[in-house]
Amino acid sequence: MPVSSANSSSIPQQALGWNALPESYRIPDAAPSLAEAQAYCERLAKSHYENFSVASWFLPSKLKQHFYNVYAYCRISDDLGDEVGDAAQSLELLDLWEAELNACYAGAPRHPVFVALAETIKRFGIPKYEFSDLLIAFRQDQTITRFPTFDDILAYCRYSANPVGHLVLYLCGYSDAERQKLSDYTCTALQLANFWQDVVVDWDKARIYLPLDSMQRFGVMENDIAQRRATPQFIELMKFEVQRAREWFDRGMPLIKMVDKELAVDLDLFSRGGQEILNAIEKQGYDVLRQRPVISKSRKLLLVARAAAGKLL
Repeated sequence: MPVSSANSSSIPQQALGWNALPESYRIPDAAPSLAEAQAYCERLAKSHYENFSVASWFLPSKLKQHFYNVYAYCRISDDLGDEVGDAAQSLELLDLWEAELNACYAGAPRHPVFVALAETIKRFGIPKYEFSDLLIAFRQDQTITRFPTFDDILAYCRYSANPVGHLVLYLCGYSDAERQKLSDYTCTALQLANFWQDVVVDWDKARIYLPLDSMQRFGVMENDIAQRRATPQFIELMKFEVQRAREWFDRGMPLIKMVDKELAVDLDLFSRGGQEILNAIEKQGYDVLRQRPVISKSRKLLLVARAAAGKLL
């Protein structure tokens, strides 16, 4: 049956949180065909964020569907944790989602994402924890809104960001610990760049990802963020955190020379894109409170052009 026609009201595992999300996210009564499931994942991937579309230009055609499948899983997982607006309901939905993940590994999924993902998992031998680890972070988001130390941020990134890098490596034929560690550096750096870019966005969600011990060290108060006051102390804090993120990008760079050329282009594009976020923060004097730093269209085009040139060399 087409996914869009699924009637969620007859699903035993009903949850109120579905009402805050697209109807197509709901678990249907019966599984769609593989073709329907793959089309669902492709539509979802192509309808969210230009970054994915840009990256997909450089993917081998034989891998694109598998990347769509993985992206769809990550996209819905993220939305279950971040777009419901009620922590208890998000936790309930994340439990249902993990039950579908378990059903996928048991050979009986119903949601189109997992119907499509089952083929990907089988082909590339992806362990279940690479998917379930992401859910740990999304559950943490419902109850943890402050991080005492940078080590606590790193522990969060272990679940929120690093599994995504592992999944990309699996799809490209790599599963060794050395490459995964280098990927972790890059994925953590990307997460840090997003945190420093979105200090205000996260504050509006009642979250602060700046380490509390760093805030205390530089003399920054939560009220400074609430009042959008980029004090000299806040500017110094952001300089420190931006430099720390740059160091993590540097640690991950050797991975680019340890993978095939097609993956190297994507890794270089994402790494440079993350560093451009840090550059944008620096260019506006590290004041991320009055205006969210963004990468200009011209800079994005330049990054893509460089990536394309690298692919042709």
